[in-house]
Amino acid sequence: MNDPHSDPFPADSVGIVEPRKIVIQRPLTLDCGRVLPRHELMVETYGSLNIARSNAVLICHALSGDHHAAGYHSADDRKPGWWETCIGPGKPIDTNRFFVVALNNLGGCRGSTGPSTLNLDTGKPWGPDFPIVTVRDWVRSQAMLADELGIAQWATVIGGSLGGFQVLQWAIDYPARIRHAVAIAAAPKLSAQNIAFNEIARQAILSDPEFHGGHFYEHGVVPSRGLKLARMLGHITYLSDEAMRAKFGRMQKSEQFSFNFDVEFEVESYLRYQGQSFVERFDANTYLVMTKALDYFDPAREFGGDLSTAFRQAQARFLVVAFTSDWRFSPARSREIVKALVDAGRDVSYALVDSQLGHDDFLMPLPEYHRILRGYLSRTLEAGA
Repeated sequence: MNDPHSDPFPADSVGIVEPRKIVIQRPLTLDCGRVLPRHELMVETYGSLNIARSNAVLICHALSGDHHAAGYHSADDRKPGWWETCIGPGKPIDTNRFFVVALNNLGGCRGSTGPSTLNLDTGKPWGPDFPIVTVRDWVRSQAMLADELGIAQWATVIGGSLGGFQVLQWAIDYPARIRHAVAIAAAPKLSAQNIAFNEIARQAILSDPEFHGGHFYEHGVVPSRGLKLARMLGHITYLSDEAMRAKFGRMQKSEQFSFNFDVEFEVESYLRYQGQSFVERFDANTYLVMTKALDYFDPAREFGGDLSTAFRQAQARFLVVAFTSDWRFSPARSREIVKALVDAGRDVSYALVDSQLGHDDFLMPLPEYHRILRGYLSRTLEAGA
């Protein structure tokens, strides 16, 4: 990483960053029963690891996230990492104090081993032959990554949405390797409604004529219609009704109705744009894999359905953050996590942030939200923390 102050970017940015690929040569046994003899993970790091190797923070990404969480890839790059608002010098995840690790999860489409990468056994992209993975598989893979980086214990594992699921799984599966767990806009498992949203999105992709059973790479096409619809549906669930009313209302592109099915309302134009831009940067098979991982997540399942029993394995201290306008993973779902932690006798703090945007508020620079994160994280390196 270059000196951020030598780059044409704000002083609180990590500046220009370079992703690197880390090869995990050890076999990874997946929950589905299959074994990957080796896999690759695309990673970015920010800040410096201290001598004691005690200041490492793992960033767990959500469904459409990746390893590029902060900074820029070149001096001409105008689009920073997806959590630029939160990671950097003096920001809540302060790179002057922490060594921050962000990765693209196994099964992703940004350089890590996944459906769009080459299967060395066949010489072709994995496509639909890539195994279904779970949140627990991701955590196992991330533990292997920590071994490669020489990190025996994370100061903090932090993530929002699907990233928060990984945080909870880390605390349960590797209790001695995580001191603090920060789960943001998360849930203990998906509701039937959320599984239904994911299924509609998958069916949009699976029914696209250009999907070709997942082998669309070999046909030189992209199931763009299905992937676009999947993203449009998902995007609606990330925004609150209030936010959509404030941003679009019933604004039309012209005063008169056109009496056809072209774009007439501003919200239609917005959703089509979001869908099309997603098609240009995301892989359809990865979308299927990621949503299945969401559906399968239920850490209480192996403990008789009792989440508090699952959390008795944990040793970390917890911060759980929810947003008032989030209806995808509502504050009630975060309170379920908090209650289970309290019942398990774990150390937990809970914050409910007043917000307007919806589920995506965990990505926003809300002053109260950032104050909470900064205050909590600043104490994680103190003696005995």
